[in-house]
Amino acid sequence: MNTSQAPISHSYMSQRLRLHYVEWLNEGAEPLLMIHGGSDHCRNWDWVAQALNPHFNILAPDLRGHGESQWLNGGNYREMDFVYDIGQLIELRGYKSVTIVAHSFGGFTSLMYAGLNPEKVKKMVVIEGMGLSPKALEERLSKPRHERINHRFNKIRELSSRQHRRYKNLEEALLRMKKENPHLSDEQARHLTKHAARQNEDGSYSWKFDNYLRADTAEDLPYTEIHEIWQRITCPVLLFRGEDSWASDPVLDGRIKHLQDARLVNVANAGHWLHHDQLEVFLGEAKPFLLG
Repeated sequence: MNTSQAPISHSYMSQRLRLHYVEWLNEGAEPLLMIHGGSDHCRNWDWVAQALNPHFNILAPDLRGHGESQWLNGGNYREMDFVYDIGQLIELRGYKSVTIVAHSFGGFTSLMYAGLNPEKVKKMVVIEGMGLSPKALEERLSKPRHERINHRFNKIRELSSRQHRRYKNLEEALLRMKKENPHLSDEQARHLTKHAARQNEDGSYSWKFDNYLRADTAEDLPYTEIHEIWQRITCPVLLFRGEDSWASDPVLDGRIKHLQDARLVNVANAGHWLHHDQLEVFLGEAKPFLLG
């Protein structure tokens, strides 16, 4: 990692929360937003941002409850509030339109933003960000809504007494990072761990994200309505999926049909964080798409 190209930190307010974002400055260039996934942080984009910064002015927010952004005063993280936060950043920066690169839950959030504001998004790259597969969704919806709500409440109640896990040093946290994604190189794992953890008063380290995020976000809309919103997206969308990932193929399971103009790239020898696992392959597909 070339630390001389470290981004500039900023903050902004959204629904009374102070949220953090970083900027890889390229004055006069078109804006590109990079949206991380759940339990992650904005600096997971460093390698991708450095490759694209000559062409874009890049902003990467820490979603609420993540990284250096404030935690919610409560445990009810709602899907649409994340969407609002992204829109708030775009409005405060005065952007008429943006390009978006997003991963996992950040991809879901970005697809919702683009469906609600199709005139605001020029192009999108989405890494495994289409949410539950039809099979997983069917399994979830087979349970009555009252059971799903009570399950989430019980999870929040459980998390209320659960302390953030403490690692005695960064090396111990780094081992956990590598266990989560065995594709990572030592350099990648160390960089990601450094930005994902903060030191506690006793010298130990804990992850920065709010434990209440483990309860999953509250369901704001039925999936039929979410798909209707996706159908409003007018910009081209480049989808990525790692062949070693747990994520379902959106072409085979039919989810891609909800997007007007989308293409899927399956990446071999890559898991859920394929932009880490196969960076050059990812950039080889994403960069021509974004600049074309």
